[in-house]
Amino acid sequence: MYKKLAFITIGAVFFLILVGGIVRATGSGMGCPDWPKCFGSWVPPTDASQLPDDYKEIFGAKLKGEVEFNVYKTWTEYINRLAGVLIGFLIFGTLLAALKGYKGKDNKVVLYSALAFILVAFEGWLGSKVVSMELSPAMVTVHMLLAILVVFMLIMALLRAYSFEGLKLGGVDGSKSDSFILGILLALSTGQLILGTQVREMIDEAYLSGLARELWISTLDGKYYTHIGLATVLLALNSWYFMSRRNEAEYSEGRFLRWMLVLVVGEFLIGGFLGLFNMPAFGQPIHLTLGTMIIAVQFTLLMLKREEAI
Repeated sequence: MYKKLAFITIGAVFFLILVGGIVRATGSGMGCPDWPKCFGSWVPPTDASQLPDDYKEIFGAKLKGEVEFNVYKTWTEYINRLAGVLIGFLIFGTLLAALKGYKGKDNKVVLYSALAFILVAFEGWLGSKVVSMELSPAMVTVHMLLAILVVFMLIMALLRAYSFEGLKLGGVDGSKSDSFILGILLALSTGQLILGTQVREMIDEAYLSGLARELWISTLDGKYYTHIGLATVLLALNSWYFMSRRNEAEYSEGRFLRWMLVLVVGEFLIGGFLGLFNMPAFGQPIHLTLGTMIIAVQFTLLMLKREEAI
C-alpha cells in the first residue's frame, strides 16, 4: 500500500511541475492576483462581468493597476493551485500509510514521509509569497527547487521501504568513484536547471516587451549559450557513464541507467527544438519537467550507490 501510494505521489509531483511550467509558459502566473482565493473567490469567475467594475483597482493595487481578467490564464493558475492541494493530500496520505506500516519497525520511512509533508506545507506557503512578490524570479526558482526536494524525500522513503521489506533493487555497486561521478552529474544537472530558469526569465522579458517571437533569442546574453554548452557536456557525460556501467549493472540499476539516458537525450532534443523554432510555448513545460526527472533519476542512482546513507 505505502509503496504504491508513494509512486503515485511522486508522479503527481512531476505532473504539478509540468502544470507549473504551463503556467509560466502561458504567462498565467498572475492569473489569480490574490491568495489563497482567486479574485476574492474560492472558485474564480469565468467572465469579467462577474467581477466588480473596479476590480483592477481592488486586485491590481500591487500590480500598478495592470490586472486584466483573462479566463484562460485565471483558470490555468487556478488548476495549478488545485493540483498543489491534491499533492498536499497525497503526501499526507503517504505519511499516514508510513505511520501505519512502518512506525516502530523502520522509523526512517516515517521520518522521510514526514519531512516530505512538512516541505510541501512550506511549499504552499511559499506559493503565496510568489504571488505577493509578483512572481519574483528568485522566488519562482526556489519554489521549483523545493518541489524537487519533496521528490527527494519521497524517493528516500520509498527506497527505505524496499530495503526494509528485503526487496533489494539489485545491481548496486557502492564504489566511491561511482558515487562521486553521480554526485557530479547531479550537481551539473541541478546547475543546468537553475541556469535554464534564468534563460526563461530573459525570454519572459522579451515577451513582455512586445518583441516579435523570432527576435527573442537575439536578446539573450551569454547565459543562453552557456546553457547550450552545458547541455552538450551533460549529454556526453551521461552517455559515457551509461556506456561504462551498462554491462555491469543488473536489471534494476540498468533500468534506471536507461531512463537517465533516455531523459537526457530527450531533454537535449527538446532544447534544440526550442532554440530552432523560437521557443514555442508548448515545448517549455516539457523541457522543464524532463530536467527535473533527470535530477530525480540521478538522485535515485546515487542513493542506491550509498544505501547506508538512506
